[in-house]
Order: sequence, then structure tokens, then C-alpha cells
Amino acid sequence: MGSDNRKGALYAMLTASLWGFMAIILKVITYELTPVTVVWFRFAIAFSVLATWTLIFRRSDFSIFKRPPFLLLLAALFLALNYTGFIAGIKYVSPSSSQIFIQIAPVSFALSGIIIFREHVNWKHILGFILVLAGIGLFYSEQLRELTAGAENFSRGMLLVLGGGLSWAAFATAQKSLLQKIGPNQLNLFIYGACALALVPLVKFTELGGMPAVNWYILIYLGLNTVLAYGSLAMAIKLTEATRVSVIITLNPIITFITMAILSRMQVSWIEPEAFSLLSILGALFVLGGAITVISAGWKKKE
Repeated sequence: MGSDNRKGALYAMLTASLWGFMAIILKVITYELTPVTVVWFRFAIAFSVLATWTLIFRRSDFSIFKRPPFLLLLAALFLALNYTGFIAGIKYVSPSSSQIFIQIAPVSFALSGIIIFREHVNWKHILGFILVLAGIGLFYSEQLRELTAGAENFSRGMLLVLGGGLSWAAFATAQKSLLQKIGPNQLNLFIYGACALALVPLVKFTELGGMPAVNWYILIYLGLNTVLAYGSLAMAIKLTEATRVSVIITLNPIITFITMAILSRMQVSWIEPEAFSLLSILGALFVLGGAITVISAGWKKKE
């Protein structure tokens, strides 16, 4: 059991690392491509990889495409909105800022447990919610105070990322119900395929023509990152407690902050440097602390 817990924690840390670096890579690629094009490519690559694996090892899973449940269609829609909202928002805010605002996702998912699944709430959950909301408010107000220009764009980016976070919470809530009836591979296979197909009319394929090789590498990395991150997450949940996994994953903004601090110190030219006031950092800590408090407090279904 101890060995499984350690392996589960390592898988969770891999997921957190992949998501922590992804915010930075997404920021870089938005300089070159429109958000929808990037999102479509992520889903297309993820579906291609998973479909190939399924074709070899579990062909029966393709049956999900015959009569998919309506809730599964909704889950696909919400995940597409999550991906699009996050990358559209990151175009206007820094990677670290986006990682703070997106923490509304796990907290909103926890809140859905109270409202939809009638789970019991205790004082730790209430404290966590208050810390998250206070932290987001403090971080946002301090960032606005620090900005000499672009405050309107920053507000737009914040709202887009928050919208993406709420969409993920809706996706996760739908997923929780769906996984009682269908397997995770079928769920991911359908969602990746449905999202890639639905976004085709919005993709600007002309952007891909004559694109430098480095952009192709970034797009392929983002697609593989999607498959690896969610695959590692599934393994982590299988090997250890979901609460432990959730807490580890919630720490992924720290990876973003540290990486961006190093890049800012190196004065690289391919991404804008970041600088935060002490109050902004305090707000970020409130958000992370509140999210961890909510997730680790434990949930019991009402009798």
C-alpha cells in the first residue's frame, strides 16, 4: 500500500508539472496562433494518440460513438469551453496570473458536490471558499494597481480564465456521474474526438501554412501533454487517495511561478517577464491555501 501511495504521488506530481509548464507554453503559442486553432490541435493530437491505442488494445470502446449519452455531449462542450477560455484568457494575462485565476475550477467542483451531490459542508470548506475569493480579489486589485496600461485587457483575460475554470467544474461534475456508467478511456476518447470535430469550422488552417518548425513542435507537445497529463492523473487516482492527488495537483501554480521567475531573471526574449508585489503574492497564497483547504477537508454525503 505504501508503495502504491508513493507511485500515485509521483504520477500526481507529473500531472502537476505538465500543467504547470503548459501555461507558459500556451502563452508563447498565442503570440503566433489564434486560441481556437491551438485548442483544436490539442484535441486532434490527443484523439489520434488515444484512438490508435484503443484500436490496438480495446476496439470495443469505439461503441461509445454509436449512442453517446446527452450528458457526455455536455461534458465535451464544457471541456472545449474550458480549454478555449483558458488559452483565450492567457493571451491577455501572464502565465502565473492565469494559474491563480484557474484555481476557481477545483473549488467550484467542490461546491458542486454540495449543491448537486448533497455532500456535507463543514467550517473548513467555508474557510477555504472565503480564502479563495479573498485571494482572487486581492491578487486582481494589486495587479491592476501595478499596471500602467492594459488594465482592460487584464480584466478581460481574468474573466475568460475564470469562465474556463467554471466550465471545467461543470465538466468534472458531469464526468463524476458519467464514470459510474462508462469507462474513463471511452469518456476521453469520445470527448477528444467530439471536441476536435466540433471546432473544425472555427479553425484558421491558413495559420498552419508556412509555420516555422518550432511552432509545430509546440503544438505536438501540447497535444501529447494533454494525453500524458490526464493519463497520469488517472493512474494517480487509481493508486492513491483522490484527496491527496487533488492537493498535489493544486500546487501546479508554484511550478509556473518558479519557472517564470527564472525566465524573467534570464531576461529571455520569447516571453514577457513577470513581476509581482508582496500583496499580489499574498493574494496568490490565499488562493492556493484556500483551494487546498477546500479539497483536503473531506466530503461526506448527507444522510
